[in-house]
Amino acid sequence: MAIMITDECISCGACEPECPNNAIYEAGAEWELGGKTYGADDAAPSGATGFYSEDYFYIVPDKCTECKGFFDEPQCASVCPVDCCVPDPDHVEDEETLLAKKDKLEAMK
Repeated sequence: MAIMITDECISCGACEPECPNNAIYEAGAEWELGGKTYGADDAAPSGATGFYSEDYFYIVPDKCTECKGFFDEPQCASVCPVDCCVPDPDHVEDEETLLAKKDKLEAMK
């Protein structure tokens, strides 16, 4: 399951540098995956939509591995001062899938 940032986000930015997959973006920022840049009107390659925010930080579900293979817990959630980094019920994945995603993302670097 990917992590999502709720609208309780205070845009402090504590989460962004903690993400090992660079899956977290500032409100309104374009995001990149596999050398391609995406914007507000673009769905993720997986077809995921609804994660982009013009108002607060957001997490691209195609890049979020819940820190599997890096840490024991999602780092964004561990540093968030308002506990707004929570599991995303719209993007549920098992550990095997998350680790495979991690490997795919590393191969794209």
